[in-house]
Amino acid sequence: MPQSLEGKVAFITGAGRGIGRAVAEALAKQGVTVGLLARTEQQVKEVAEKIIADGGKAAFVTADVTNLEEVDAAIDSLTKQTGKADILINNAGIGEFGTLLDQDPLMWKKIVDTGIFGTYHVTHAVLPQLIEKNEGDIINISSTNGLNGAATSTAYSAAKFGIIGLTESLAQEVRRNNIRVTALAPSTVVTELARESGLIDESKVDRMMHPEDFAEVIVNQLTLPNRIYVKQATILGTNPY
Repeated sequence: MPQSLEGKVAFITGAGRGIGRAVAEALAKQGVTVGLLARTEQQVKEVAEKIIADGGKAAFVTADVTNLEEVDAAIDSLTKQTGKADILINNAGIGEFGTLLDQDPLMWKKIVDTGIFGTYHVTHAVLPQLIEKNEGDIINISSTNGLNGAATSTAYSAAKFGIIGLTESLAQEVRRNNIRVTALAPSTVVTELARESGLIDESKVDRMMHPEDFAEVIVNQLTLPNRIYVKQATILGTNPY
């Protein structure tokens, strides 16, 4: 029987727009108190305000997930506002595409740092809370680019492959603490990032995966009975052609 999420606390990174925003709104509708983390204050503040206006519970902080000190301070602030986390959604990420030689080395590093070190920093700050509770969920957002490389995606694929490796290893470390660690790998989702990267054909947008669709997958994953979990799943649009 599905478990209720009512009264739980979820921390979500990259919560100012796209997938992060959709997940925050979906979880809030389930009675989850959502702690939102993003780089851009105006965006994440708007998300929190909308959730509260709709009757949900939300708090927000800003931080650059590549900066460990900022992350530690942000998680400390969120915890004081919401209580300790039951759920962590590591969604923060950036993308830019180009050949290895054409892409700016600093941007290449930033993509990898945001994906891998961002996931590590936030998990490092939040995991002790789940261990203390002896249960919890961590869902790390990878991509189909984390399963198969493609030309012009060396940085993005490196980040997303790394997230899957981190996820699989961490899952083995904390299963005895009843903590479920999952990697989800969606194909292209209609987000601002995907549009900015030129990945969306507007003539086919109604047939593509939207953030709200993917958020529903995450809600369903979290409501599974505690004794089982999904190690890794690939989520595809049915007919994006």
